Amino acid sequence: MSAVVKTIAIVAGEASGDMLGSLLMSAIKQAAPNVRFVGIGGPKMQGIGMDVLFPMEKLAVRGYVEVLRHYREIVGIRRKLRERFINDPPDLFIGVDAPDFNLDLELALKQRGVPTVHYVSPSIWAWRGERIHKIKQAVSHILALFPFEAPLYKQAGVPVTYVGHPLADFLPDNPKRAEMREQMRILPRNAKVFAFLPGSRQSEVRQLAATYIETAKLILQKLPEAQFLVPLASRETRTIFENELWRLEAQQLPITMLFGHAHDAMIAADGVLVASGTATLEAALLKRPMVITYKMPALSWWMHKRKMYQPYVGLPNILAEKFVVPEILQDDATPENLAQALLNLVNNKKAVEQLEQVFDNMHHTLRQDTAQKAAAAILPYLA
Repeated sequence: MSAVVKTIAIVAGEASGDMLGSLLMSAIKQAAPNVRFVGIGGPKMQGIGMDVLFPMEKLAVRGYVEVLRHYREIVGIRRKLRERFINDPPDLFIGVDAPDFNLDLELALKQRGVPTVHYVSPSIWAWRGERIHKIKQAVSHILALFPFEAPLYKQAGVPVTYVGHPLADFLPDNPKRAEMREQMRILPRNAKVFAFLPGSRQSEVRQLAATYIETAKLILQKLPEAQFLVPLASRETRTIFENELWRLEAQQLPITMLFGHAHDAMIAADGVLVASGTATLEAALLKRPMVITYKMPALSWWMHKRKMYQPYVGLPNILAEKFVVPEILQDDATPENLAQALLNLVNNKKAVEQLEQVFDNMHHTLRQDTAQKAAAAILPYLA
C-alpha cells in the first residue's frame, strides 16, 4: 500500500522567490517523496513538478503606483486561490516572500486550521515594523534568511528559524575571474569590464535603461577600452533595453546584452552597477565592488521613503549595518553621479581589497545549508 500523498500549497511572486521555492521543494522531496506541490511559481518551481494555477508574472509588480495599476487582477487571483484552498485544504501552505500577497492568504488559511510557513521575513527591520502583529496572527512559522531577524520574531513570540541564504550555499568562495573573461571572450584581457544589472522586472528596466546607457557613455570618455555586460531576465526586458539603445542612438556602444547569466557577468566584471534587490547580495557574495541604484515613480518613492527606518536600502549595507558600498537613488541617480562613483571604486585597489574581505565574512555568516535547514523546520508541520 502506498504512503499518503501530502499536498503543499506554495506561492512565489518573482524570480528570486522561484529560485528559493525550487530549492526548498527539492529538499522537501528528498525527505518526503510523497508530496505534491500546487500554487504559483516560475519555471524553476515548475521544473520540480509544481502544478501551477496562475502565471507568476501576474504578481511581479513593485511600488505603490504599479501595484495600484494591477490591483484588481492581483486581488482576484488571491480570492480564487483562497476559495480553492479553503474548499480543498492543503496539508501545509508556504508563502515564499511576496508578503503583501501571501500574508492575507496565510491569515485566512491559518484561521481554518491549515499550518502556514512564511519563507523570507518581510523587511520589518527596514520599514512597516507594525506588520509583525499581522505576521504573528497569520504565520505558524517564519524562515528567516538573515541572522539579525530571528531575535525580532522570538521577542514577539513568533516561531522562527534562521536558515541563512541559499545563494551563500552555491555561489563560489573565490570566483575565477580570469577564466570567466576567457570563457566570455573579453578582449583585450586587461579591459575594464562593468556589469550593469537594471533589475528583473519590466518596470525597473523602463526606469533605469536610459540612465544606464548614458552612464556607459560617460565611463567610455574616461576609459575608452571599457566594456559593458548587461544581463536581462526575459525577452520583454531585453526588448525594453534594446529600444532605449536605439532611441538614444547608442547601438555602437560596447554593450553585450545577455539572456540571464547575471552571475557570469558579475564574476567577469571589475565593477557592478546594480538595481537594489537580491542582485546586490549576489554581487556581494561574488566579492564584486558595486554601486547600488534605484528609481521608481515619484509618488511610490515618496511613500516608500516616509516609512523607512534605516538610511540604507541595499542588502550589503543592511547586513554590514553601515555604508560599505555607495547607494545612489532616485533623483541623485544621474549618469554623472553613477559614472563617477563606479570609476572611483574600480580605480581604488585598496578599497576593492577591503570590500572583498567584508563580503567574504558576510558569505560565511550566510552559508547555512539553507534548503535543508528550511525543510527540516517545515517537515514537522506535515507529520
